Amino acid sequence: MATTSTSSLKRILVTGGAGFLGSHLCDRLVAQGHDIICLDNFFTSQKHNVAHLLPKSNFELIRHDVVEPIFLEVDEIYNLACPASPVHYQYNPVKTVKTSVMGAINMLGLAKRTRAKILQASTSEVYGEPSVHPQPESYWGNVNPIGIRACYDEGKRCAETLFFDYHRSNHVNVRVIRIFNTYGPRMHPYDGRVVSNFILQALQGNEITIYGDGKQTRSFCYVDDLIEGMMRMMNGPDTFIGPVNIGNPGEFTMLDLAQLVIEMTGSKAKIAYMPRPKDDPSQRRPDITLAKKNLGWEPKVPLKEGLSKTIDFFRTIDLKQYRKPTDHTAHKSSEL
Repeated sequence: MATTSTSSLKRILVTGGAGFLGSHLCDRLVAQGHDIICLDNFFTSQKHNVAHLLPKSNFELIRHDVVEPIFLEVDEIYNLACPASPVHYQYNPVKTVKTSVMGAINMLGLAKRTRAKILQASTSEVYGEPSVHPQPESYWGNVNPIGIRACYDEGKRCAETLFFDYHRSNHVNVRVIRIFNTYGPRMHPYDGRVVSNFILQALQGNEITIYGDGKQTRSFCYVDDLIEGMMRMMNGPDTFIGPVNIGNPGEFTMLDLAQLVIEMTGSKAKIAYMPRPKDDPSQRRPDITLAKKNLGWEPKVPLKEGLSKTIDFFRTIDLKQYRKPTDHTAHKSSEL
């Protein structure tokens, strides 16, 4: 356990704490000795992501949905609760909007009452189909408000609005980060994200599906780098509340990624091209100037190194232990 003075230990709530990102964040915070409350409704999360933390005296797991209020005494809140991949958030779009909006209202209300510092895990999806590349935080985005992805895109945009209004009107100490594509161990194999899709297809010897011509680009940030940026934002100066992009500015096409995964897995899988989904962004790459300047943060893990660790994880998992929360064949996307 990392050495942390007793006076600096905090009671920290992590919503969505059993998810891919949330579980890695809980690992870091528990190791620092903080008293961690992990809250999750397990719609897309897996309990075994945090099973190793259950014996820890400074870790508590609560099954709860952020759409409903909860009353706790905390010093900090990381609000990560929301389905984050298209196959999940499009499954029940109204629920997705409620999770983003009502979840933000409930967590901000809790932060207001307890005078807790609160961080919102927003998304690069707020930029929509960008007309500016790479995307700086000053760019307001180009989002289709009535499209099939709007439940997530506009839900997260509204959550950002709520955070800034609570800050201006109620002096709540807020932080907002915009997360770009992140990958690593504990990704759900059936989440429909491009990294997990490609790795699973390659390991099983199935065709690797690319939507469109494969020239659309994404930037991939390894999970350890992302969590480091998130924690630096929470612990940064109160004068810098964001929004701030947290992601890797390295840019790769879907075809680049597919070929790299085939090479690294030693797979004989072939590439199959499928029609491109509606509102699938053509380009996605963060401008991380603000993160470098204000947080001293930039990603360290190269794509090949991160993919190697992620592939090793997928080689060890038992797919029977994973629920398919939705019909993951219903809404294909190369996004995320």
